[in-house]
Amino acid sequence: MEQNIVTTQVSVPRPQWNRSRLVSRIVHLGCGAFHRAHQALYTHHLLEGSDSDWGICEVNLMPGNDEKLIRNLKAQDLLYTVAERSAQTTELKIIGSMKEALHPESDSCDAIIRAMARPETAIVSLTITEKGYCTDAASGELDLNHPFIQHDIAHPQSPKSAIGYIVEALALRRQQGSKAFTVLSCDNVRENGHVAKTAVLGLAIARDPQLAEWIASHVTFPCTMVDRIVPAATEETLAQIADQLGVEDPCAIACEQFRQWVIEDNFVNGRPDWDRVGAQFVKDVVPFEMMKLRMLNGSHSFLAYLGYLGGYETIADTMQNPAYRDAALALMLDEQAPTLSMPEGTDLTGYAEILIARFTNPSLKHRTWQIAMDGSQKLPQRLLDPIRLHLAKGENYRHLALGIAGWMRYVSGVDEKGNSIDVVDPLAAQYQAIYQQYPSIEERVRALLAIDTIFGHDLSDNSDFIEHVTAACQQLHRMGARAAVASLRN
Repeated sequence: MEQNIVTTQVSVPRPQWNRSRLVSRIVHLGCGAFHRAHQALYTHHLLEGSDSDWGICEVNLMPGNDEKLIRNLKAQDLLYTVAERSAQTTELKIIGSMKEALHPESDSCDAIIRAMARPETAIVSLTITEKGYCTDAASGELDLNHPFIQHDIAHPQSPKSAIGYIVEALALRRQQGSKAFTVLSCDNVRENGHVAKTAVLGLAIARDPQLAEWIASHVTFPCTMVDRIVPAATEETLAQIADQLGVEDPCAIACEQFRQWVIEDNFVNGRPDWDRVGAQFVKDVVPFEMMKLRMLNGSHSFLAYLGYLGGYETIADTMQNPAYRDAALALMLDEQAPTLSMPEGTDLTGYAEILIARFTNPSLKHRTWQIAMDGSQKLPQRLLDPIRLHLAKGENYRHLALGIAGWMRYVSGVDEKGNSIDVVDPLAAQYQAIYQQYPSIEERVRALLAIDTIFGHDLSDNSDFIEHVTAACQQLHRMGARAAVASLRN
């Protein structure tokens, strides 16, 4: 493989600007697949259509594959490929918005903190997943007992968490007399800007209350809504891209053609004009965020658990079953859309139809197992908050109840054929202990609902909710996922 990406396909767009003009005005923590196919791509398109100098310093913090990705990016002069796939076509783009790439194992914690503390760094953006904020799912506050946070309090100059890096970099900027930067969360987390602010201030208070006061006064934390289906790269995906590109690119990623980015316009130190390339700056992101979290992410979780149990490897495979497709649409329109308060003129029916078409795209190998990861972090905002609203109004929520039952069956670690499931979740050991301790469905349901970091106390004490979820679990065990989903048509 050559050091730089050199494609034999002359039709593949390459950066046409002088990349030496780029300045690392954005430090991004979490250079995963989604970021490479979304925020970095928006920045790339802005660069190709303007004289902007907004470059990105990419940072990965975890060991293993995260460090390997940074090494591979450096070997390719920070260029990589995005393959945008429809049902019929694939368009390749070589992305050139990265200026630097850092990892603590190869570049040191100090190098990352200094990059964040440079005066020209105006934004520190994040795609670190729900787990990365180290907050308690029930209270929303920073978990001061989290091992990363305990380490960051004791050793602030060598952080383990993204939050620790942000707080240390802001402390250094305050010490230097530099202007603060904007913290821009781009994770699929409800009111992600507020989550980031709570975590950062929580750690800052534990370290130095005066630092916390400075951060509260000088740093902004805009909320964002991001949307694009970006499956994890597989060997098959990389081989297909290499065949079309003409060279192997271990950093390549495939995604759908659709993309959306809604951003609260609250930046303390300047921002790129991402709205010139399709992003939308608004005063209030929350309605759009709720629409996406409930209608897209909620139905994704429903399809992931019940699709996996039904023997389907990908979401597109699942959608080939008309019963699953109908159930997903009914979930969106009958149980999720009524819980939303959208700006006038928003077409939720049209949005749902777009989602169904996106889910059905056979070129996207979005694995049900991948979406099923970390359910303890995802259920509250995707499925449980809508259920609370239905309970308050005495409304039907049978699709949502079956989705919860699907999760409960999935985290047992054994599928309908007796095969083991690799349950990836921070609470996986707790699930296993529950299934070993309690023999009956009723006991297991109550024990799982007693996990207050997921369900709080209101749902675990609600007899209507317990009854509906227990009945859905019994139905799922009795007839299997496919038949249970089909029964929703009745």
